[in-house]
Amino acid sequence: MNDQTKVLVVDDDVRMTKTICDILQIKGYGVMDANSGEEALEKLQSSVPDCILMDIKMEGIDGIETLKIIRDKVPDVPIILMSGYVTEEQVSDAKYHGAYVVMSKPVDIQVILSFLSILQKEKKILILDDDAEFCRTLKDILQLRNYKVETEVNPENILYYMENEYKLVVLLDLRLGDINGTDILRKIRRKYPTKPVIIFTGYKEEMVESIAKGFQMGAYACLYKPFNVDELIRYIEEINRKKFQHLLGERIEM
Repeated sequence: MNDQTKVLVVDDDVRMTKTICDILQIKGYGVMDANSGEEALEKLQSSVPDCILMDIKMEGIDGIETLKIIRDKVPDVPIILMSGYVTEEQVSDAKYHGAYVVMSKPVDIQVILSFLSILQKEKKILILDDDAEFCRTLKDILQLRNYKVETEVNPENILYYMENEYKLVVLLDLRLGDINGTDILRKIRRKYPTKPVIIFTGYKEEMVESIAKGFQMGAYACLYKPFNVDELIRYIEEINRKKFQHLLGERIEM
């Protein structure tokens, strides 16, 4: 597989770690293994995986404590925790500190494989804005965060991009020359009713009606130019997390 997805498997049960790693390798994934939280943190110093699958109950630093430390060092990596028995308090604590989901052991390996199969393609974003310079600047910023980004200045091409490749989220300007962005959002909604769309505009006062209409059609959020990129990243990661939690068996409302 090109651009091989790499998974760090962390469990103090050596047989469990080996079994999961063997299955992942057979399916074409790169693997790293660790048998303690301390060992996982040590390995992260030299290589950052695309995903971490980690047991909660381990000798030394347990999975939740390891999760907290990882989140400070590598905030964006998806982390799935697993446990033979876990309390509601532990689940809440894990979610609060950024675990995507807590799965019961024995984990459903098919669910894990499905999750990994779309992990990379889910990072693709489409920006639609008739300001080519703005598109280039925002694309450069998002690519530095490891997102794959496509830009388009012609609103008539929006469905072409969405039909040819899956997009995690669409970033849509509400003023596209003579075209109102809500007309484009309506086209998206007809064909992709649940696709997350973040609308934005540099004309907050003038576009009040369009903003309200956008939310009525299910826009995920609205940002105002010049917007805070960290706020945009927070929305994108929130969308990403909810989609993956849903895939991993959680009932998450988009």
